[in-house]
Amino acid sequence: MRRREFVLSAGAAMTAAGALFASSGAAVAQETPAIAPPAAGDESAQPVEPRPFGFEDVASIARELAAKPHEARSAELVGSFANLSYDQYRGIRFRRERDPWAGSGDFALDLLPPGTIFDAPVDISLVDEGVVIPVRFDPGMFEFDPQLFPDGIDEETLGDMGWSGFRIRAPLNRPDVMDEFAVFQGASYFRAVARDTLYGLSARGLAIGTGSPEGEEFPLFREFWIHKPADQDRSVLVHALLDSRSVSGAFEFRITPGADTVFDTRLALFPRQNMSNAGIAPLTSMYWFGPTDRSRVDDYRSAVHDSDGLQMLNGGEQRLWRVLSGHSTLQTSAFMDNDPLGFGLVQRARDFDSYQDAEARYERRPSAWIAPHDGWGKGTVNLIEIPVQNEFNDNIVSFWQPAEPLQAGQRYDFSYLLSFTEEPPDSAPISRVIETMSGRSVNDPNARTYVIDFDLRRFGTKDPVPVIRASSGKVGDAYLLRLPEQGRMRLAFDYLPEGAKPADLSAVLNGPEGPLSETWIARWTRE
Repeated sequence: MRRREFVLSAGAAMTAAGALFASSGAAVAQETPAIAPPAAGDESAQPVEPRPFGFEDVASIARELAAKPHEARSAELVGSFANLSYDQYRGIRFRRERDPWAGSGDFALDLLPPGTIFDAPVDISLVDEGVVIPVRFDPGMFEFDPQLFPDGIDEETLGDMGWSGFRIRAPLNRPDVMDEFAVFQGASYFRAVARDTLYGLSARGLAIGTGSPEGEEFPLFREFWIHKPADQDRSVLVHALLDSRSVSGAFEFRITPGADTVFDTRLALFPRQNMSNAGIAPLTSMYWFGPTDRSRVDDYRSAVHDSDGLQMLNGGEQRLWRVLSGHSTLQTSAFMDNDPLGFGLVQRARDFDSYQDAEARYERRPSAWIAPHDGWGKGTVNLIEIPVQNEFNDNIVSFWQPAEPLQAGQRYDFSYLLSFTEEPPDSAPISRVIETMSGRSVNDPNARTYVIDFDLRRFGTKDPVPVIRASSGKVGDAYLLRLPEQGRMRLAFDYLPEGAKPADLSAVLNGPEGPLSETWIARWTRE
């Protein structure tokens, strides 16, 4: 068997582990210890302590898997799980009484069924005090909405189709309510919320070929090991095995919910082939329109997006804000760096009036911030903007791409903190962009006016000096205006394309000693 198993000082530990799922009706597989116990009668032998299942065990599995040809995983969805509609899938709910962690600690666990687009089987094991307990798929763990399943379900023909993922709950917003705060489901996607936020953007284990002409490859988290938290624990430990045509990998997530929900993350990748298109720590979000491109959409709302910018803190401690925009063609941007300090997709507009959407509540969508633990060397923070016609598809992707290709047969380790938060944890006393607006210039029909509002509180009585650049075309008619009642320093300028196609624009407000603001960046394209 592939899993790394552990010696128990007595059979009682395995018996207790089996009892964990006996009440829920799930099958328990007895595992073979990797290390044999002392021989009977050998008085010199010392008892062997069980070694907790850990990251290196998953890394060993990933290394072995990468040495073999890739085999795609798929399960035939049969019986009541075949051809489920969207509403039917939503009508399948995990029974709270089947929670394997019920009655212990501050966390709850829901296992998720296959169906609809979730047809790749995912293996799930629980780890309790070093014992690995595989959990077989069991339709008895779910309630089925009788209005959507009037004839009940066919349990006889279901078999072991595997799971599609899981979600974790904790008292995030109220001490008496177990709120869902993280979910792993679909390819290598996972989402989380912080206190007082709603689900929005997603993270992924790995991006491969995103935005490339060859098309994207979507790795799968094919197996999870979820560690049962002790009563005093404030985090949940999850290990995952990733696999795809190009690479296998081991992941560790130590997840701590709260005002910021933080994933302390490490991974080891084992490429099957040379990879020049691997995206580390990818984030995926949605941007349809906002104040920079409001005129192209006929909609009652002021803006529709889960994120409005890519925020970066590069290795030289320069702070950058790349405002997102809607484009009619695919746009790829790459920001060169060495040992980045942080980057993330951020939602800065935090008031209801910015959206006027009483259902989606975009002002409550979390931001996500990646903070590398160790030096990542040379590479680029990449931003992909994909054209969309509505708000129902994620179209924004950011990730770190190493400068050197990942070589087949080698091991590559990365570690970072991923925070789902209202605001990235950067407290530097520098003015940040509050809002970006854009429209046709009233002075020149061939020009476009950009208006950038910075936080006024970070400036003294003397006005800063704006420095505005364009990669092509010409900048003209720039001015600064203080808006004390709104707490804004407004920079406005006209941009004249002069035959340019795409152009990158940037602006920063400088003082005598250097930048007083982050650097604003935008991509102009001809519609």
